[in-house]
Amino acid sequence: MSQACPPRTGEIHRQTRETDIRVNLVLDGSGQTEIRTGVPFMDHMLSLLAVHGFFDLQVTAQGDIEVDGHHTVEDLGICLGQALKQALGDRPPVRRYGVALVPMDEALVRVAIDLANRPHLTYQVTVRDAKVGTFDTELAKEFLRALSLNGGITMHVDMIRGENSHHIIEAAFKALGRALDLATTLDPRLSGVLSSKGAL
Repeated sequence: MSQACPPRTGEIHRQTRETDIRVNLVLDGSGQTEIRTGVPFMDHMLSLLAVHGFFDLQVTAQGDIEVDGHHTVEDLGICLGQALKQALGDRPPVRRYGVALVPMDEALVRVAIDLANRPHLTYQVTVRDAKVGTFDTELAKEFLRALSLNGGITMHVDMIRGENSHHIIEAAFKALGRALDLATTLDPRLSGVLSSKGAL
């Protein structure tokens, strides 16, 4: 990153009757994390995303987890998407596209993204367990949908193969981190956004 480029950061505070969430994101970080969401599996997944994306990420969340984790997990996706959009600003000269294929033991997952401000999620992932520990596995998709919608991300998540539900979801989050790292990297060859239209 050029020394003249200001730090790319996003800071979001979202409070509803169901959740109270704060997210601080530094795109050009080193994978430092401080995450407390009240949903231990999401703490683990967000840490993986940040470490493999080389983002610094601080998250605190309080939610109605006595009901279930749905509101907290979905709102985490909303907040992280908004923080990413804020950090990117007016879509500076970044590479825009990112693709990563990540193995986790028997699991293999591919994530492809486009930071085109055209939100879309295709999630071709099948896990055989309804829960990993206390985490409802269907919430992984809800998080990614909220992230995509609020971050302006076209995202395709494809499970190539896999058996263990934890491994599959973990591979997806690691791949997402790596894809985001590629897509948000500044490209010195660009003077504006990567688009033949001149705008996204």
